[in-house]
Amino acid sequence: METNETSGVIVDAAMKVHTALGPGLLESVYEKCLKHELVKRGLRVESQVWLPVVFDGVEIEGGYKIDLLVEDRIVVELKVVEQILEVHKAQLLSYLKLSNRQVGLLINFNVVHLRDGIRRLVNCYQRSASPASSAVVV
Repeated sequence: METNETSGVIVDAAMKVHTALGPGLLESVYEKCLKHELVKRGLRVESQVWLPVVFDGVEIEGGYKIDLLVEDRIVVELKVVEQILEVHKAQLLSYLKLSNRQVGLLINFNVVHLRDGIRRLVNCYQRSASPASSAVVV
């Protein structure tokens, strides 16, 4: 399954979870339910994946965790907030850079219609390129 198709499955599964549960629950509940739904659909899903920071060739445990890592290539960051802020997008972009992955989904379950709470970010950063990086929000 290609990355875009996998992203579509994740979004569809998140919509199913949100339709069943609605807004207002804890992030951990949505995480467990979404993971269950994705595994039911045949996807490999890891939750709370530790993400070390490598600085000056040294691995530093910074306490960062990816909420869900789907098919070892899509980072899913879950939120239960009033609105998605730029800092939430920056957090996901940092996770993409640190994990050397290109696609991430930021999903805020605290909305009336989940379509209003989903942001897809694409990391254009290349480790072999210059230190400058950019993200595209789709």
